[in-house]
Amino acid sequence: MEESNFIDTSKDLLKFIEESPSAFHVVNNFAKMLEDEGFVRLSENTEWSLSQAKGYFVTRGDSSIIAFRFPKDGAVDFTNFQITAAHSDSPSFKIKENPEMTMDSKYIVANVEKYGGMLMAPWFDRPLSVAGRVIVKESDTFESRLVNVDRDLCLIPNLAIHMNREANTGLNYNAQKDMLPLMGDIESKDLFNTVIADSAETDVNDIVAADLFLYNRMPGSIWGLDNEFISSPKLDDLQCAYTCMNALMRADNSNGESVNVCAIFDNEEVGSTTKQGADSTFLTDTLERISDMCGKQREGYKRAIASSFMISADNAHGVHPNYQDKADPTNRPYLNGGIVIKYNANQKYTTDALSAGIFKEICKRAGVPTQSFVNRSDIAGGSTLGNIANSHLSLNTVDIGLAQLAMHSPYETAGIKDTKYMLDAMTKFYETSIYTNRNGSISLR
Repeated sequence: MEESNFIDTSKDLLKFIEESPSAFHVVNNFAKMLEDEGFVRLSENTEWSLSQAKGYFVTRGDSSIIAFRFPKDGAVDFTNFQITAAHSDSPSFKIKENPEMTMDSKYIVANVEKYGGMLMAPWFDRPLSVAGRVIVKESDTFESRLVNVDRDLCLIPNLAIHMNREANTGLNYNAQKDMLPLMGDIESKDLFNTVIADSAETDVNDIVAADLFLYNRMPGSIWGLDNEFISSPKLDDLQCAYTCMNALMRADNSNGESVNVCAIFDNEEVGSTTKQGADSTFLTDTLERISDMCGKQREGYKRAIASSFMISADNAHGVHPNYQDKADPTNRPYLNGGIVIKYNANQKYTTDALSAGIFKEICKRAGVPTQSFVNRSDIAGGSTLGNIANSHLSLNTVDIGLAQLAMHSPYETAGIKDTKYMLDAMTKFYETSIYTNRNGSISLR
């Protein structure tokens, strides 16, 4: 692959991330991309029907989206679903109700709470702003509107070393005391709601509720002696979400037998137990309705599920140059080393021998390298949405990701090559029919 392809793909990703400061913006931007490609928006509370559309998509909670394509226009007798799944959210600080707090009669700070398990130290001394959605009441109608205060709005200032000589020997941060962003001086009191209303292009009195989050304003960058690396907010998991959705749109499965599906869920960072999370009915509901659209009976739907395959895509820990001992002795993924296949004996990841073998073959056909991740046996790891979704919908699944550093920091680092690797592998996955035989073996067509 030419070096320019790696750089161009990473630039496209960084542009998408910059335009997606919250999970609500992620889904809104995906919806725009899909509509531009000829996909038709569906609504969960209206009847679905087939047309000659290129594909379809449906959203839930404004922050999760599922898009799908049939192998042929119109009704088809498909054999299975081929699914990629990622998540739209990232660790952050959520703005509380009644957010303004006055400090020492001089400063205005925002009252916030932690969303997800983040590294807190990197949030200090960075330009921050607020994004999310507000609910606007007009007459008897409640409407959701996006908010992005597109300027440097606030900052969490560090305490000077002179006032805390132990600052470089380790600190325990108190989210209620240490992490409150400074927004203005006393002259700005009661201005926050006006700023939010202006961003939503509405009147303050028409806003009845809000879901607002802090986000890092620093733009993504490509860097290194030979431009080897990218750094950006939200690489976990927008690097996977972006490549999966773009692969769905660009893949040619016109001669296939599978319904291609891309599911982007919210709330993975807080356990997925929401109406729009991976632990909800969103994916199951959508697949059942797709089956109904094609005239399948319940038995046919169950057969299709049993023959389906899912890729759970959520970034992985790369070997850290300064903490090499934190990685497993023999499974050591590196930035720019290709897609990481994740394993765990306690089933935190869904990968087994069968799903790993199938995915390796797909990557081989795509010309994409793979590597493996297993936690050190004395370090507990996280889980992904794959095994959560599998508790509702049992099918062969592999957990994968891209190697990165500083996971859950507001500014994460990954490899310049890996975004393109992921895009190519997901495209090949959608273009390859994965067929389950009667004896349980699997064929790739």
